[in-house]
Amino acid sequence: MKSFPWYCLIDGSEPLSQGDILYSCEIVNPILDRDDNKIKGEISIYDIIVMSQSCDLENKKVDLVLVCPIFPLSDVEAKDSYIKSTKGKNDLRRGNIFGYHLLNKCVIKKHECDYLVVDFHNVFGMPIDYLISKAETYKKRLRLLPPYRERFSQAFASFFMRVGLPEDIPTFK
Repeated sequence: MKSFPWYCLIDGSEPLSQGDILYSCEIVNPILDRDDNKIKGEISIYDIIVMSQSCDLENKKVDLVLVCPIFPLSDVEAKDSYIKSTKGKNDLRRGNIFGYHLLNKCVIKKHECDYLVVDFHNVFGMPIDYLISKAETYKKRLRLLPPYRERFSQAFASFFMRVGLPEDIPTFK
């Protein structure tokens, strides 16, 4: 059976694309100051994956790029005992844990990483110029490849478009 790699290495100068992984990005978290009802910002550092469509990035149709934070599976396991269990990891692998998506390990030399968990609960809009500048600081960077990139995008779409029904079909007994 033919092997389909999950990732490739691209030059840092390559155009930004959906599925690109960037490390240690500064993200502004807006915080409401209730005393004067004004928004203030706090900087957090996240590893992120680009969510915006590649064609929109390439054709400069967006000023803000949609990104999601990514975490090593071991970090998520440390915070969630269910995901630490074999059953939990298998539910995550099958896409049955709401708001999370599991990406495979990377085995590319000098770019190895653990399984990565994408957090769909927290999406951010980041200035495209910042991300392009950040991407260019890498000699090489990781990019999620098809068909895994499309599956990842589909998982986000399913999370985003979910519909809560006022009344569901009763459970069969």
